[in-house]
Amino acid sequence: MDAPHPSGHLKSHKKSKKNQTPEINFQINLNSFSKTKDLPGAIALYEEAAKSQSVRFNQHHFNALLYICSNSVADPSLRGSALDYGFRIYEHMESCKIAPNEATITAVARLAAARGDGDYAFGFVRTMGERGIAPRLRTYDPALYCFCGILEADKAYEVEEHMRRVGLSLEEPELSALLRVSAETGREERVYEYLHKLRDCVRCVSEGTAKLVESWFCGEKAVDVGDVNFDQTQVKDVVLRNGGGFHGLGWIGKGNWVVRRGNVDENGVCSCCGEQLACVDIDDWETESFASSIAALACERETKANFSEFQDWLEMHADRESIVDGANIGLYQQNFADGGFSVPQLDAVVKELYGRSKGKWPLVVLHNKRLKGLMETSPHKQLLQEWIDKGVLYTTPSGSNDDWYWLYAAVRLRCLLVTNDEMRDHIFELLGSKLFSKWKERHQVRYTFVKGSPVLIMPLSFSPVIQESEKGSWHVPVEDNSNEEIVRTWVCITRRRVCESSNGDLASKESPEGSNNFLNDHKLLNSCKPEPTTKGSNTLGSVGFSQDCMDNTNAITRKRKERSLSPSPVASSS
Repeated sequence: MDAPHPSGHLKSHKKSKKNQTPEINFQINLNSFSKTKDLPGAIALYEEAAKSQSVRFNQHHFNALLYICSNSVADPSLRGSALDYGFRIYEHMESCKIAPNEATITAVARLAAARGDGDYAFGFVRTMGERGIAPRLRTYDPALYCFCGILEADKAYEVEEHMRRVGLSLEEPELSALLRVSAETGREERVYEYLHKLRDCVRCVSEGTAKLVESWFCGEKAVDVGDVNFDQTQVKDVVLRNGGGFHGLGWIGKGNWVVRRGNVDENGVCSCCGEQLACVDIDDWETESFASSIAALACERETKANFSEFQDWLEMHADRESIVDGANIGLYQQNFADGGFSVPQLDAVVKELYGRSKGKWPLVVLHNKRLKGLMETSPHKQLLQEWIDKGVLYTTPSGSNDDWYWLYAAVRLRCLLVTNDEMRDHIFELLGSKLFSKWKERHQVRYTFVKGSPVLIMPLSFSPVIQESEKGSWHVPVEDNSNEEIVRTWVCITRRRVCESSNGDLASKESPEGSNNFLNDHKLLNSCKPEPTTKGSNTLGSVGFSQDCMDNTNAITRKRKERSLSPSPVASSS
């Protein structure tokens, strides 16, 4: 027997438990059955409450019961009861005139899909708009997977289109299901489309998706897809404008595919076919849009005249290959007793970049408050003044955040950005994650110092994403638990005539002429400078762009120039 509590709390707790209402007891037991997914227990509880009419059912009660039923359909021994009671419970909910919410619709859609009725599931989901309910990805999944499972491809595509219209973005499981139904029904144009949607959606695919991709390329239908009469110059042009790694113009070539698994070395060369993989950048339209977004946000938060003045100055000093976050480098590892802003550290990075780019100065961005302090106390005033005179240093005005300035400059001029800043502050959150992450991977250069000398940590020489080459081959990275890119498994897919020389040996592992190798360990970012175009010029589009986007892309052509980073005499900046 429990000893009485000095304050009498135990006695009052027992009394309150004894006096609990039927609704409270029902809720407690329902929560327990929901947690353990106990269908028989939940059904017995529901039957008893419905028969005795001791409980006034509400939306939460019905949703919990529907959840248990929809989760039990995967168990063959419970499937019949789950379907029977699931629809009976929903009919009871309707008779009580209780409006469904998203959880209700998801559970009923799962029940309908479990009995093979994708039409019911999809029809029910489509009522969400008129009910004013915001859908979620999980709400559409039952109908989508049902249609894919029974190879009703057109209906699956209809579900996907509806998802797109309500603003939902598909993820790998949904895209893999659509890829499978497209492959199994011989819809090669859809297979191509979903490979590109996967490329845009995920970095590396799961093992299940990788096997699905391999199965398609090893099948008979894949042999005949493709066009041998393609304009290689146009393909290369579109690859460049897309930022590298894909063209999106359709299948290229004819004949059997060779499907193998291998690795990609630190220089981005495939061990199976010897092809050079690309370091994928954001495309031209995305770059212009990204730069405009940064400028718009900066003008909202900065003094507009100050930032506009910087934009004008930048256009007149645009011949750069790198932008330097001056404060980040000057203050690096200076948190000791005599530490402060290190001009020699910053100078060492400037000289390193100057030498690597064969005589092109980087742009250093520094706040004017910082510069004023240095000009008053630093022994390096002459060096700083020379940087100002040469246009190496731009000082941001009082009250400004210099982050906006160096970020805008790096995006607008398509330059490398030298900083260890992880760019996780709230201002960077405003820019969104997907596009920003992709840009950072391609453009951010981190650094360290070894015995006073800077060591620049360049971006990877290739991007671990699905890649489609100018020759029509594909490379698909497979997800694993390793952080080492050189040990990652890739699926290499290429036509036999591409991967083999005339004597049947593997093709040379040297980068072919015109290959899409934008960046490797020995090259700075290849600049991408705007050039004027003639009105009405004919350029090719790519998968995934709207016509408006393509119109903007066509207005700006780009030329990416190879620039060697071979050692050159380091110019003195003092």
